[in-house]
Amino acid sequence: MKEVVSFTERLAGLGSQRGSVGRGHIRVDGVTISFGSGRKTHQAVMETNLDIRPGEFVCILGPSGCGKSTLLSSIAGYVRPSTGEVLVDDAPVRGPGPERGMVFQQYSLFPWKTIAENIVFGPKVAGRPKAECAAIAATFLEMVGLTKFANAYPAELSGGMQQRVGIARALANSPSVLLMDEPFGALDAQTRLMMQESLLEIWSAFGITVVFVTHDVDEAIFLADRIVIMSASPGSVIADLKVTLPRPRSSELATSEAFMGLKRACHEAIRAESLRAFAQQSQ
Repeated sequence: MKEVVSFTERLAGLGSQRGSVGRGHIRVDGVTISFGSGRKTHQAVMETNLDIRPGEFVCILGPSGCGKSTLLSSIAGYVRPSTGEVLVDDAPVRGPGPERGMVFQQYSLFPWKTIAENIVFGPKVAGRPKAECAAIAATFLEMVGLTKFANAYPAELSGGMQQRVGIARALANSPSVLLMDEPFGALDAQTRLMMQESLLEIWSAFGITVVFVTHDVDEAIFLADRIVIMSASPGSVIADLKVTLPRPRSSELATSEAFMGLKRACHEAIRAESLRAFAQQSQ
């Protein structure tokens, strides 16, 4: 009798073949990020240190304007630190690179390309053979449940479906790090939960490092191994909380005592920083 292999198992196999075991170590060493000059200088991030081990899922929380997205952009290579250094696998980050995939809140797909073409854009630019690109497209379309939409265009898809394409496109380049800037912020509650569960399945299969910026405490606790909380602007790390909830995780965890304890700790830290920021702005 022919053995039936589930897609989750095949996805895990793909992860081990393409994967990044031992890769994806991120170090943020004394990073300060400022914009402008002279009296118009704005300091977004101040003397921040962070060490993220390969394969970890880390969520970054903090009050609005605390520099979460700016810090993520420095890891991506879109923003250069004013002082300090960001390193991935001991190599200084000097700009964007294929080892770091990025997923934004806005879906950022090419509207004139089909879904399959969007997914394989990176591999095609990298010079992968046509047959290999076709195989990559087929694999990742199945991974995100969009096989029948291969020839559709982004405008024909819902927001959740477009974000699944964005994740697939980022993973198609075989990155060791996946950077996500509030990727589910624009989705309705039910779609958001489904996307969170899907992301955890993908992360588990590929074993890559994920750095996920969010303003949603529940989302951070549900997803993360660690929650890093940043201070009000200029942002710096004020708390680094380990999430010991068992995996795989389901929505029932949200009512557990451990979940609620973490939620209280996060809210208290963020509230204190938000009040401090408000007081500074009022002076």
